[in-house]
Amino acid sequence: MKLENHRRAGLLLHPTSLPGPHGIGDLGQSARDFIAFLKQSGLSLWQVLPLVPPGAGESPYSSWSAFACSPWLIDLEDLANRGLLDQSDLQGYETRDPSRIDFESMRAFKGPRLEKAADNFLKGQSPLYQEFLAFKKRSPWLAEAALFKALNDEQQQPWWMWPKALRLHQDAAVAEARERLKAQVERAEALQFFFDWQWRTLRQICKDAGVQLIGDLPIYVDANSADVWANQSMFELDEEGQRTDVSGVPPDAFSAEGQLWGNPLYRWDAMAKDHYSWWVRRLRRAFELCDIIRIDHFRAFAAYWSVPASATSAKEGHWIKGPGMALFDALKKELGQLPIIAEDLGIIDEEVCALLKDTGFPGMKVLQFAFGGTPDNLYLPHNHTQHSVIYTGTHDNNTTLGWWFEASPREQDYVRRYFSIDGNNLVWDMIRAAFASVGETAIVPVQDILCLDASGRMNTPSVANGNWSWRMKEGSLNAYHAGRLRELVYLYHRHP
Repeated sequence: MKLENHRRAGLLLHPTSLPGPHGIGDLGQSARDFIAFLKQSGLSLWQVLPLVPPGAGESPYSSWSAFACSPWLIDLEDLANRGLLDQSDLQGYETRDPSRIDFESMRAFKGPRLEKAADNFLKGQSPLYQEFLAFKKRSPWLAEAALFKALNDEQQQPWWMWPKALRLHQDAAVAEARERLKAQVERAEALQFFFDWQWRTLRQICKDAGVQLIGDLPIYVDANSADVWANQSMFELDEEGQRTDVSGVPPDAFSAEGQLWGNPLYRWDAMAKDHYSWWVRRLRRAFELCDIIRIDHFRAFAAYWSVPASATSAKEGHWIKGPGMALFDALKKELGQLPIIAEDLGIIDEEVCALLKDTGFPGMKVLQFAFGGTPDNLYLPHNHTQHSVIYTGTHDNNTTLGWWFEASPREQDYVRRYFSIDGNNLVWDMIRAAFASVGETAIVPVQDILCLDASGRMNTPSVANGNWSWRMKEGSLNAYHAGRLRELVYLYHRHP
């Protein structure tokens, strides 16, 4: 008798980290090549970071819209092939360091070309124009997001500093702004459509290759966003739109001061009265883009850390009970089954564990967290549970090689003894452990497949600058890596 196989594996790589000719990874040929590599390797999952337009510090976890997607991921070659750009527009970008995104030079190059393509498209001559009209009709979030983007560019300051009528989102002021900024709004809408058609093409390629996409949903949204501006009654704001209480996490082993994130908190009581309709819309949009969604900071649905907006340290916060199962019951009622991964790292108590059990969502196990304590550490492979997603590390961790170099002698000794290894091939030993785990899903960052040191790190939490810029060099992944992965997929029964 054969067991039904739910075991699978995949790679974590944000599209910005793909190689390509215009300073940043995009949805073009390099993305198609990566999908082909996943298929060649026997892998069935591609996990990405949030696809939203990046915000402060180029972070995809901070954005002016939780519904829009980043125009910087749009493939210019596709626009040229459709007659929206000239072939000459594709020339002239000089990459100083192919392993890093130079955001300033990339924006200076791609920005004018994206605007030119949008303006050409809006003349209405493209065969895709009718699809654009259909996209607008099926995307109720689009008009609000595009208007906010146009206003934000015009005002050059956060929305709570806009003229009062606009700040309060009064109908007459909003209508006047929409008419006044019509050209800018339509351009923003066109760019969202460009992303949409390229992403839908890519999703079909994934489907044909047997690859599912895992998206990422930050639990909180940015203060200066269309989401907060258009839904002020749903957030902890005063009458002037100023935050009264903000997000963060309390002090822990990693930070004596805790972390003060500063996002506005939800008014869960108001959202409950509205049957959580904003969250329903947000998750519906997320599942339009990806097959599975990882929700960041899941523990805040059980209880969240609330810090006064005037505080200078997260230490001044306190716990408040979250919405719990009421939210997920509402989501399931509207959306059906929810293929969600719960990021359940950090301070986890019995209440969080109970919520995770009630939702039925798998949690996360990170191998880099396994070796600093005792044999009852939940992240050690012998303590893994079947309904889990196993990572060597995440986008917030060092690469596994970087972690190994910085690990204490005690940790290194524990690793060697645990796996009966000498540590000379540590990264692939950890990858093997993730694949061998009883956990149904194993995910490995591409930086670990390439055995990169800390120079390949994607993000260092609480560090404002220098993150999110790592890129994979052309040809880095090859038949050697595919063969090693395919062998692990076979050995540990991870081919669905």
